[in-house]
Amino acid sequence: MSRRAAPLLAVIAALLLAAPLAGAAQIPPQPGGSQGAPDVEVGIADQKADMFADPRFETLGITRARLAIGWDALTSPRDVAEIDAWLLGAQAAGVEPLISFMHSRSRSRRRTAPSPERLKYEFRRFRQIWPWVTTFATWNEANHCGEPLCHRPKLAAAYYRALRRECPTCTILAPEVLDMPNMGSWVRDFNRSLGYSPKIWGLHNYVEANRFKMLRLRQLLRATRRSQVWLTETGGLVRRDNASKTKIPEGARHAGRVTRFIFDRILPRNPRITRVYLYHWNSVSSKDTWDSALISPGGRERSALFVLARVLRFGLRPGAGFWPPNTS
Repeated sequence: MSRRAAPLLAVIAALLLAAPLAGAAQIPPQPGGSQGAPDVEVGIADQKADMFADPRFETLGITRARLAIGWDALTSPRDVAEIDAWLLGAQAAGVEPLISFMHSRSRSRRRTAPSPERLKYEFRRFRQIWPWVTTFATWNEANHCGEPLCHRPKLAAAYYRALRRECPTCTILAPEVLDMPNMGSWVRDFNRSLGYSPKIWGLHNYVEANRFKMLRLRQLLRATRRSQVWLTETGGLVRRDNASKTKIPEGARHAGRVTRFIFDRILPRNPRITRVYLYHWNSVSSKDTWDSALISPGGRERSALFVLARVLRFGLRPGAGFWPPNTS
């Protein structure tokens, strides 16, 4: 923790403790809101376990977190150790995990899509080791062409069906999708193959959130009918060096404004969004290829963290805060 952390921790605590919350890390609905926004649960998506031991994380009262793992992670002792450490940290902190499957971390299997039977087998093994984990996403950013399901929504539908059958009592999300141009057609093809729209979809809306837009979010809402949507990864971009050709604004101050936009504009206007996971808690190095963290590599709290603390204290506040000119 940085030298400034102690006084800033007190500020966060003051924001949160000025009056009792409706529930830990839960945004209370705002009476009289034009959209009738429901309770929205708030979590953090981060691959690192160290956030669970951070006093600032505990102070915020976050009770949801997301971890993405390779579909074949249990074949790697290193991956198993990392997953176990993360889940032990979550369990000790009283945090409910959301586990999302994705491509293999093995170079030889990076582009390999398992059969539905193989994914079900790996899912069963996971449940045997960590039976207390009951919330899963079928696949991470399935419509992204860095994933083996980019052009295979029918296979993704078979994955969803297999996971549902293997654990009927679990919460199984449809594949998480990224707000790319192919998203709408991919989701429609998935629903056509499955025969219906799953109860919960996951969306990663980095592109539009950082442009202060929600056109593709609304496209997903139309394509999924009455389904809930969880923003399973979202946040303001501070810095990016991942060779992407998609232009997105960035900067620490910009990230704070995006976080305000997510909570003060996107959620109140779209009541079918019932959960949001900010990505991510802390940045490790200035050389990270992606940084949308609430805490800098040096341990300093960024403005987005204080936006989150304000939201958890005061709830959704349509019309409050900064509004960029283009919010379509």
